[in-house]
Amino acid sequence: MDRRHFIGQSAAAVGLLAGLSSQTKAATLQKAEILVIGGGYGGATAAKYLRLFSNNTARVTLIEPNTSFISCPMSNLVIGGSRTLAEITSPYDTLSKRHGIKIIQDSVSSIDPDKKTVTLASGKTLRYDKAIVSPGVSLNFKSIEGLAQANKDGVTLQAWKAGPETVALHKQIAAMREGGTFAITIPEAPYRCPPGPYERACQVANYLKTHNPKGKVVILDANQDVTSKGALFKKVWAEQYAGIIEYRPKSNVVGVDAKTKTLKLEVEDDVKADVLNVLPQMSAGEIAIKTDLANSNGRWVNVNFLNFESTARKDIHVLGDSIQIAPAMPKSGHMANQHAKVAAAAIVAELSGWEVNPAPVLTNTCYSFVNDREVVHVASVHQYNAAEKTFKAVPGSGGLSPAPSTLEGVYAWGWAHNIWADSLG
Repeated sequence: MDRRHFIGQSAAAVGLLAGLSSQTKAATLQKAEILVIGGGYGGATAAKYLRLFSNNTARVTLIEPNTSFISCPMSNLVIGGSRTLAEITSPYDTLSKRHGIKIIQDSVSSIDPDKKTVTLASGKTLRYDKAIVSPGVSLNFKSIEGLAQANKDGVTLQAWKAGPETVALHKQIAAMREGGTFAITIPEAPYRCPPGPYERACQVANYLKTHNPKGKVVILDANQDVTSKGALFKKVWAEQYAGIIEYRPKSNVVGVDAKTKTLKLEVEDDVKADVLNVLPQMSAGEIAIKTDLANSNGRWVNVNFLNFESTARKDIHVLGDSIQIAPAMPKSGHMANQHAKVAAAAIVAELSGWEVNPAPVLTNTCYSFVNDREVVHVASVHQYNAAEKTFKAVPGSGGLSPAPSTLEGVYAWGWAHNIWADSLG
C-alpha cells in the first residue's frame, strides 16, 4: 500500500464528514473530551484522524508512557542485526505540533466507565465523553510454568513489544557460543502478528549463517502448522536455511527451567537451548482486562465493528490487537491503523448526530523479511457484512507473494515509512 492510498482513503472520509454543519459540530465536538489510551498503530492513528475528520475541532488527548513510537513491524530486523532501533523509532511531537493533540506522557492505572473517568499512574484523574483504548496485548507468563522467574532472572526474553528487549535479544544471539541453539516458542493462535515468529526465526538464521554458521534455530510451534505464509516460509527454510532451522509443529511448551535453560513440552522430550525466546499465550492489553472489557473468554474484547465500541461498556472504543478479531482478520499493525480510521470517523459522526458509515472497508498488508533484503507479503481486503455484523474477507482480494524478492524488500520499507507518516506525521 502506498501513501496515495492512505491519503485517498483519508480524504474520502473527510469528504463524507464535511457534510456536517459547522453549527452542529460547534455544539458537540468542541465540547466533547476524547481520550486515547495507547500511542501504537491504533491509538496514534485514531488521535490524528479524530482531528482530521473533525476539521480540527475535536478535543483529543493522547495518553502514552513512552516518549517515542517504536514499531513492532520491522523490529525483527533489529534482532537479526541488519537494522537499528533508531531506524524504526518515530517521535510523537508531530501529533501535537501539527495536529493540536494534547499528549500526556503517563500510563493509565484505571478506568471508571460509570463515572467516565480515567486515573493516571501519576494520580491525576481525567474525564471523558469518549475513550479509545488501544493497549496492544498482554503476555500471560502464568501460562508457562517457570516463565515469570526465567524472565526475572534475564534468562528468557519475549521482545514482542519493540524496545529495550529487542536490542537485548540481539545481544544474546550475538553472544551465543559457537554452534549454539536459539529456540523460539509460538503459542496457539490467536496471538499478535501471525507471521512474526517465523520471520524472526529467519532473521536469526540469517545472522547465524554469517556469524555462527554451526548455530541452530529451533521453532517450537504449538499450532498444527505455520499460521501464516506457510508454504513460502517452508520453501525459504529448505532453500536458504537447510541444516540451520528446524521446525516442530504441535510442540506446546508448558514449562521453563531457567537454571538449565530447558524447555518442557506437553508431549515431546525437553529441549535445551542457549537462547530462549519464549512467547506465551496472549490476551488483550492489561488496562482492557482490568476494566472488564475482555468479554470474549476473558482474553479479548468484543466490539461493534461499525464503530469499535466495546460491547461491555458504552463510549469505550477498543482497537487493534486487544479485540476479538473478525474471521480472517489478523492482529497486525496495519489492521490497527485501519480500525482507528473507522472508529475515528464513527466517533465524529456520533458526536455530531450524523449517521455512522454502514459499510466500512478495511485493508491489510503484512510484509515478512526472510533475510536482510528479501521479502514476502500477504494482503487482504475486509468488507463489513451487515447481516452477520462482522467483517468478512472479500473473495478474490489480496493474496500472497509468489516468491521472496528484493523488490518486495523495497516495497516493505516504503510501506513502513508511509504508515509511520500516516499514523504519526
